[in-house]
Amino acid sequence: MSQTSTCLNCNNQVSGNFCNNCGQKTDIHRITFKHFIAHDVLHGLFHVEKGMLFTAKESLTRPGKAALDYIEGKRIRYYNVFYFILLLIGLNLFLSNYYDKLSGIYIGQTFAEESNVTGKKFEHFFTDYAKILIFSFVPLFAVNSFLLFRKRRLNFSEHFIIAGITFLGILLIITADSIVSLLDFTKYFDSVSGYFSFFTSFAVLFFPIFSYYQTFKDYYKKMYFSMRMLVFTLLIIFELVVFMLLIYGYVSDWNFGPLSYRA
Repeated sequence: MSQTSTCLNCNNQVSGNFCNNCGQKTDIHRITFKHFIAHDVLHGLFHVEKGMLFTAKESLTRPGKAALDYIEGKRIRYYNVFYFILLLIGLNLFLSNYYDKLSGIYIGQTFAEESNVTGKKFEHFFTDYAKILIFSFVPLFAVNSFLLFRKRRLNFSEHFIIAGITFLGILLIITADSIVSLLDFTKYFDSVSGYFSFFTSFAVLFFPIFSYYQTFKDYYKKMYFSMRMLVFTLLIIFELVVFMLLIYGYVSDWNFGPLSYRA
């Protein structure tokens, strides 16, 4: 192993173990099989996993404070929140498809034989654009909090970080519920899923309140915060209704009449 006074990445003059311009290490070594396995593969995997576990823990236990830490620059221990969200969306879609397959095997086909044309289009649209549709919750959260919580003087991008960490916590809860739901197909633990889903419904409902209270509790009295969160929730519901109507209009060629069935 040797050390260089010129950064091999950006050609900046350096002293010490790291380049003060780009962060590149100044110690260099030949790539051997042993080093590749021990450092580049295992070390890299460990740090990704460690970052993901830390980010998951922070998102669940202190989402508002974690968001403020991230905004203030304490970012090195966090895995990219938005990559994490996309990974969880993919995992949930996989678990949902797997649950449907198990339902077909253990319970049998539960859907009607006749197919509703618009309903099928609606289903296919959600299947094709599921990640985009689910991820769209983040900007909705960000816009609403930006409009309602102005006293802290955060810009829209910073509200986007708060929304991302809040939504990550919600997705972690939903993912846990998706995993537990697979117990429906076991002999002795099938009732556990129902209880857990009941808990999940309340957790998902109250988690945004928990997160945004941690973020803004020093700037609003409880009554004023509660009023803003009520408006926040009503806005989310209204936006989702409009969103669903737009999607339904698109897949039905803007025909909102009675549903037609294929003969």
